Amino acid sequence: MSQLWQHPYVNVFKHLDVPSWKKATKEGEVNAIMDKAIKGTVHRITGSIPAGNYIQLPKLQSQSLGLTGKYVYILFKPIPTKYFVVHIDVATQDNLVVRISFSNLFKEFKSTSTWLQFPFMCNTPKGSVHSLAASGSKDHSGIAPLATRWTVLCMDFSHVLSLYLNRKFSYLKSVRLCANMMVKNIFTSDNLYEPGLTVDKAKKAGLLGKGLNPMPRDMSFPAQRGENWNDLYDFIRFPNDNTKKPFDSIQFSDDPEIRQGVPSDSEPKRVNPRTVNVSQCVTDRVTMINKITQPKQKMKRHKVTTELPFVGVDDVSIVKDSVGEVHVFAHPEEEVVVHQENTKSGQPRQISKLSTGSYLQPQNPEYKSLEPDPILRLKRIVGFGGCSFRDALWTSDGSTVIYPCHAVVIAMKVNNGHQRFFIGHTDKVSCIGLNGAGTLLASGQMGPLSVVRIWKFDTGECMAMTKTHAHSLHSLSFSHRGSTLCGVGKDSHGKNMVVIWNTSKVMKNREVSVMAKAHSDVDISRMKIAGFDDMRMVSCGRDNVRLWRVKEGQLRSAPVNLGEYHLMEFTDICFEAGYHADKDPADRIVYACSKTGHVFEIDLQKVSIKHVRRLLPNENKASKEKQKGTGLAINSMSVNETFCVMGSDDGYLRLWPLDFEHVYLEAEHEGPVTAVDFSADGMKILAGTSTGNLGILDISTRGYTTVMRSHTGRISGVAVDPYRKHMATVSSDFTIRVWDSDTLQQLYDFSAPNECPCAISYHPSRQIFACGFESGVVRVFNVQTTSMLAEHKQHRGKIIGLAFSPVGDYLYSACSLGSLSLYDAESDRYTLLRLLANTVVRSERLGPEAIAVSPDGRRVAFIGPSEFTVCVVDAKSLSEVLRIDISSSSSCDSKSGNLDSAERVYFAPQNVGHLLVTTANNKLLKFDAKSGRLLSEIGNIHRSGCSCVGVSESGRYLVTCGDKVIKVWDYNMKLDINFQVFIGHSENVSKVIWTPDGKNVLSVGEAIYLWDFMAFRPPSPPNEGRQVRETSFPNYPEPERIGDTIHDLSKSLADTYLEMPRRTPPRPTRPTSAGTSGCIADLQPPRSLGSSPGRVADLSSIHKVYDDTMCSSVLVDRTKERNIMTDQTSDCDSIEILPSKMVPQSLSDSYKKIRSADNSRQNTPIKFQTKKVFGKRPGTTSPTGEPVKPVCVKHFLARKKEYGLAQRRYTAPPNQAGVKLKSVIGYNGNGRGNMVWHPDTGLFIYTCGAVIIIEDLDSGKQNFLMGHTEEISTVAIQNDSQVMASASGSFGISPSQICIWDLQQQVCRKVLSHHEHNIVCLDYSRDDRFLISVGDYQDSSIVVWSTLNYEILTTSKTTTAIHDLKWDPFSVNEFVSVGQGGSVLFWLLDETRNNVCLNVHEADVPEELLQKHGSNDVIEFTSIDFSGDSTLYISTNNGKVSAWDTRHNTCFMHWEADNSEIVLVICRNGRLLTGSVGKNLRMWTLTGVSSMRSADNPSMPIGGLTMEDEMNLDGSVVAAAFDESLDMGIVGTSCGTLWYINWPERESIRLVSSHVQKINSLSCFGNEHLASCSDDGTLRLWNVGSREQALQFQVLNQKCTCLAFAPGQLPAADDSKEKIKVCLPFIVAGYSDGTVRMFDVNKEEMVLKMHPHAVSVSAISFSSDGRMIISGGSDGLIAVSSPTTGMTVRVISDHKGAPITNIDVTTKQELDSPVSAPYLWLATSADRRVSVWSSDWTKDFCELVDWLTFPAPAFMPDGSLVSNKSKKSHEKLPTTLAKFSTEEDDVLVYVGYGMQKCIQFYSLSQRKVIRTAPLTHWSSCLDVAGGTPLLAVGVNERLVKLVDYYEGSFQDFVGHCDSVSVLQFSHDSKHLYSISHSEIFIWEVTV
Repeated sequence: MSQLWQHPYVNVFKHLDVPSWKKATKEGEVNAIMDKAIKGTVHRITGSIPAGNYIQLPKLQSQSLGLTGKYVYILFKPIPTKYFVVHIDVATQDNLVVRISFSNLFKEFKSTSTWLQFPFMCNTPKGSVHSLAASGSKDHSGIAPLATRWTVLCMDFSHVLSLYLNRKFSYLKSVRLCANMMVKNIFTSDNLYEPGLTVDKAKKAGLLGKGLNPMPRDMSFPAQRGENWNDLYDFIRFPNDNTKKPFDSIQFSDDPEIRQGVPSDSEPKRVNPRTVNVSQCVTDRVTMINKITQPKQKMKRHKVTTELPFVGVDDVSIVKDSVGEVHVFAHPEEEVVVHQENTKSGQPRQISKLSTGSYLQPQNPEYKSLEPDPILRLKRIVGFGGCSFRDALWTSDGSTVIYPCHAVVIAMKVNNGHQRFFIGHTDKVSCIGLNGAGTLLASGQMGPLSVVRIWKFDTGECMAMTKTHAHSLHSLSFSHRGSTLCGVGKDSHGKNMVVIWNTSKVMKNREVSVMAKAHSDVDISRMKIAGFDDMRMVSCGRDNVRLWRVKEGQLRSAPVNLGEYHLMEFTDICFEAGYHADKDPADRIVYACSKTGHVFEIDLQKVSIKHVRRLLPNENKASKEKQKGTGLAINSMSVNETFCVMGSDDGYLRLWPLDFEHVYLEAEHEGPVTAVDFSADGMKILAGTSTGNLGILDISTRGYTTVMRSHTGRISGVAVDPYRKHMATVSSDFTIRVWDSDTLQQLYDFSAPNECPCAISYHPSRQIFACGFESGVVRVFNVQTTSMLAEHKQHRGKIIGLAFSPVGDYLYSACSLGSLSLYDAESDRYTLLRLLANTVVRSERLGPEAIAVSPDGRRVAFIGPSEFTVCVVDAKSLSEVLRIDISSSSSCDSKSGNLDSAERVYFAPQNVGHLLVTTANNKLLKFDAKSGRLLSEIGNIHRSGCSCVGVSESGRYLVTCGDKVIKVWDYNMKLDINFQVFIGHSENVSKVIWTPDGKNVLSVGEAIYLWDFMAFRPPSPPNEGRQVRETSFPNYPEPERIGDTIHDLSKSLADTYLEMPRRTPPRPTRPTSAGTSGCIADLQPPRSLGSSPGRVADLSSIHKVYDDTMCSSVLVDRTKERNIMTDQTSDCDSIEILPSKMVPQSLSDSYKKIRSADNSRQNTPIKFQTKKVFGKRPGTTSPTGEPVKPVCVKHFLARKKEYGLAQRRYTAPPNQAGVKLKSVIGYNGNGRGNMVWHPDTGLFIYTCGAVIIIEDLDSGKQNFLMGHTEEISTVAIQNDSQVMASASGSFGISPSQICIWDLQQQVCRKVLSHHEHNIVCLDYSRDDRFLISVGDYQDSSIVVWSTLNYEILTTSKTTTAIHDLKWDPFSVNEFVSVGQGGSVLFWLLDETRNNVCLNVHEADVPEELLQKHGSNDVIEFTSIDFSGDSTLYISTNNGKVSAWDTRHNTCFMHWEADNSEIVLVICRNGRLLTGSVGKNLRMWTLTGVSSMRSADNPSMPIGGLTMEDEMNLDGSVVAAAFDESLDMGIVGTSCGTLWYINWPERESIRLVSSHVQKINSLSCFGNEHLASCSDDGTLRLWNVGSREQALQFQVLNQKCTCLAFAPGQLPAADDSKEKIKVCLPFIVAGYSDGTVRMFDVNKEEMVLKMHPHAVSVSAISFSSDGRMIISGGSDGLIAVSSPTTGMTVRVISDHKGAPITNIDVTTKQELDSPVSAPYLWLATSADRRVSVWSSDWTKDFCELVDWLTFPAPAFMPDGSLVSNKSKKSHEKLPTTLAKFSTEEDDVLVYVGYGMQKCIQFYSLSQRKVIRTAPLTHWSSCLDVAGGTPLLAVGVNERLVKLVDYYEGSFQDFVGHCDSVSVLQFSHDSKHLYSISHSEIFIWEVTV
């Protein structure tokens, strides 16, 4: 049965969707072209190497086609004068894979046990010169002739395997089509087809009965009427009885009996035994199999043609190609091949198939289609159920939930909401099933096509599809092992049918077969397979419970004797869980539940009832609902080893122990609970309701999380609020729902039981939306003030159109009875301005988009007054300005003769200026929006009508919906293929809109579908370079970190706060409940668990209130509390829990502890208070499920990198290492808290990249702690200064690390790894017993480590990112964390129990503290510190500092301490230090602050809080350490600078300096001076010995890309104590704007500026004598300029087109040089070309000595092809570098991309590469030592390689945390300088 879908044949290219290359792969030169002979698209495979140019089916070799047809039909054509190869892998019934290959490259037949090679003889067209010449040839094999024909090859796999290998065919595994050939398609079938045969001819000849069928049209080539198919094409059947040589070859036969003969039976013919010469060796007998074939028959003599036939002039065609070459064709009607040579390279061009005519066609005809493909990608679906709400499953690992949503099955990650989709069903999914391992997923659909699909869960690939039931498939159950699948549906007679499928082979060969099936008259609602036996099942239904068993291929059942309970509706059934060693596996209990509340325990072996229990609701609930005496109507149940969970019609989910004595836990939902399922660990319960909600109940914490809310009816409209990122939908389920556009989580839910909303529109700028109802009422709501603004009832019909004007000054509405209304949207009551009757066409089918408003707001268009006209009116007066007659504009339907009518009307964006109209005849008409002139007409946009239209803001793309699909079009319709089609909807789309930011497309119908628009191009930034922050729909881009050049905020409202802090402390505000916020009549009571946040029960009861004294609130707080009732004891305990997004998870028990005022712990449950937040509450996750990056600078974000540390490296022992790290220049300003200074001991530690530097401030000596592989984010030191912890994040396969260092021994004692991403905080407790680590925003985890053995004591997670954490030094086991969204969490480490746990309390934050003047940005707490008077100081990202009482966890005052984000606060001895992003360091006096916490004395004392002093630094403050009095300290900034601060003397001294951005170049002069330049535009001069920055030149808004010292006399190396001031030479530097600047270091000034390049300067150097400056640009031009005049004297363009990567100049005169000039220099470019020049600039002489081009593959290191047209392809290749050798005078040292990773040594005299040295990685930089035979090579994988010049041996050195970009030896080769991003390492050479 599993092969039914393959009958009668399989179109392989269509089955694998070859044009999209998703399930197939292509390599090399594979192009899709249009072939004129067969009038269709074919794939041309060309290339000199067949193995490198091919099409592979399927995509991966590990995959299998699984096609069982024994005949394969290949439609192809060999390319003339070329070879081709085809490989076919087939599987035999004994699971042996055999490769069958045929090619015209093979000379004879060869065979092994797993490989058959057949020669292919190319046939020549009959009557051609080539065919007559070939008839006299003895050699029939070889290249294809000059004229070839399209061929259909039919190969019988069964015959081939039986004849040659004596094996039986099972299935086709894969096909590889190699160059050179053209292929149209491949088919497989069990039928034998004959081309050119009609049904009538086959009947007359009696061929149908013999198994010969006419070839279907898809498998054949076209032939015109009257033409003979066999005269145009070739048909080859193999094997056949052909006797032509060579034997066992595939060749065309002229014998009609062979071509059309039918074998007498289906089995292969037996051949007569042949004589075998056993004297030959076995290999000869195997390989020369043609000698044991059929004995040679008598050869027929063929008449040899002695002369060529005469060709008349009429048969000759002369054509001329584009180059002017003339070609003569003897047969102009046939296709020919032209061979040409490239006139530049001399290489032969690709052979192109040409059709004769007046001019030759181009080689590669291009067919333009819509790009990218696909242009839409489904991102998220908001919906659950559709056909059934009974199925919702957990995966085996408990990380994902699976549920159906109409025609799509969704797998959603619980932790981040990421969704995967299983798309393929054509109707709504009615049931799903998952095997125990979670590898196979089965889904079935409703309707007449009850197809069952089996998916591979990990990949989402459909492995098999079967259709056994006629309709009404409603239950699926997988066995635990996945080898059996059970399904229940109905047959064609309406009887219940149970089918058991064998799915054991579905993963191997996609085979699914029916094991057994049975018909039954009894009702079956649910059926499940036993986990212990795949052949046992149990079912339940109305009035029956039956046990089933498959035995001997028969499915038999036995009913359970129900006795008095036989008249009962059973709803669900499940088996007893767990394994019992003392019981028989079949001795199990089956649980069944019913609508009356009965739970049955059924003995499986005895087939009888064991226990019956009736479950009743709680008495107090029953009394309220008046249900005493009735049981629970149970819908679903799930059982594990301990509990049984049930869902019932009363909306409760109840957790029972297996004895059902009492309810362990219950949770109320909005509607009936229809689906329940336990996770694998039994700690979580998944619940689904008939109201479309999905939720997860955590049993351990009693926490409930709603993961999905959805409409239960069809969605008729959607509107978007772009500024507040809200969207609203209206549905036929009588609800209006408001969603968060970022997360697609529901915010508000309005219910109107008596009125159905049908249209909605958001105000373009205000938080207001208008809604229209089917009753004709139009209501306007203000979401911000939670009130109804207006209500209008002038319409009498259903609202079919509702729209605001683009400016928001008018509102328009239309109803189905033809009236049109205009409202004044600027008035408070939305006054009705004008009402027109009988204006819009009377029809309900136009809704909800019957009105279209032009983008400029001047015109309104609608269909009316008849369906044949479109009317355009003035937007302010509704006066008609234009009327378009659709019936006359659109051509009539020629078949029906009906007039065309309008269906939809839509205004295109203003830059297009079109009015779009869709018609009943499926046409799209484009009119000029001003004149009404018809511009274009596009027909057949959809088959059954277009339901909605949308145009992108740019006007480039059009989206239409209809036929349950979405089409995206090229708006201009100028492509060959103008649209792409996307499936997923099971119903027609109601409305489709582009999101305001253009990144997504939103379609609504049966659910909400959010699509990623892949063609989105972000807008270019403004000229000022500021990043435009996109705050619109639906997700943020990556937030840019606030730089050091942040501008001061406006001081409009902040001045008063800066001058003096407020004197009266603000009190935390507690919000009132929603019930007291307004007086709304007849509202339904709020529901407890499942009710939506902000739900309004009845819209019809809302009335407009004009009196300001009356309340008019219609929306309730979105953070409504939920109650979960426990019934473990007689009286229930109630725990009030915040929504899951606002409370951090705790590992303690469900009762959380907090500290009382006297610091005593009480075992009382917390009553969490909800709070109203001003501004935007931050979303912790984006719509894709990814966490949102914090916007504050305090939170550590690792620098982006492309390469990780090389896993393969060769490091030498320390005593044999060629270099050792001597010193490091730089400090990582990207870290946070990555500096330690102890004022008593003088210990000074800071980080640079992945290295920890311990520096002695007195001597300047550095020691290094090296153990991290990634960038160190933060460090912490114990209070005794003996142990330090450092943290780094993860990258690639490298995990995050916490290294524990012994500072006395300077060794790593332990490496801890727990966090998945970066680590932002580390802190030791006051007694050094505990260490806390905090993960970044991606996991927000807190881990408590024991410092005794550094094992994890406890962990916890928060839902918002943590920015800072500190232990309370004055309390035991208490700490505080602050972070995203204004969260302040007070933690207690509880050691009173066996297991250490964390208790947490979230403090109330004052509303005033969360307000940000003049902005709605998110307020985040950034830094904290404790003082000794029970006061905690917390800073914010808007410059405020707040003071908190740690005894009550309350805020008692705050003030504005800065005008930008405060990154750190330090409090000591009544003083407070603040450091901000605004580069400010401020000292505050805290006199009398602690006295303000008393309610009796809230005012500030005189002379209290004052700012003592202030310093301005060079960047944002990121780290600081001060003494106890805050007089002295060290501060680190984001500019990579460490400052020594002395407040009494107001002194700031720079201790460490470094570059901020990536260093591009380095140059040294002598051994003591070093110059570097970077992307931040700075050129810095360093003193190597002291590591101090001596000088800095900076050019704003430009990158300094390269530099070089001028030649000068080096200082003498004498031992005299007198230090003579060294006169440094000039430095020349190149910049990104093409300028070259020369600096005088001694005078500290710029002496020259030139502009020799139009693009960025990429390399620069002085000539050997210093007379010229040689610079190379990124465009390949080399400029030679004079440093004295600034004139460019010469421009060399030999390298044009590729960036110059390196310029090297010899420093000594080459006496042995054969050229006349004495000095040599070279230049390298990115295209692997090296030019060597000889020059004498005194004589203005420059001559090319040698030109080198190094070969490389045609693909990049990652496997992608190198594009010569793309300029960025050079950036992806390894760097090309060359240096003059210092050891050999005529040798160049070269590294770059090539055939191998190696260093090449090229001799200028011998003109060849004399030797190579292998490398393990592609090089990124190179330098040659001057005084010792050493080479230094840097690689992107962060290694520094030291290579022996002569031997090629090397050593690897690690330490850098990014790609090594620059290497240079010092002048005496005693030091090696290496650069990675902004860090400079100085290595001491020891060899």
